Amino acid sequence: MARPRTKKFDFGKGIYYFNIKKGYNNNITIKRQEKQKAIDAYKQYLKTQKDNCEWLGMWDGKKFVEDNFEKIDTAK
Repeated sequence: MARPRTKKFDFGKGIYYFNIKKGYNNNITIKRQEKQKAIDAYKQYLKTQKDNCEWLGMWDGKKFVEDNFEKIDTAK
């Protein structure tokens, strides 16, 4: 039996994404159009969620780029 897709959407080019883990096999994917807004939102979730946040980066159509949050945050 085939397993259903976990994501009900397609990633958009040039959009920043990060996940919030809410339990076993339950992730909330959050997106932001602008880089600075994505960084600010991710920092806020890090304050409250601690280890339950995962930075994905910017989707370029084939893979995530800018996927190292520490480099992006210090490059401001």
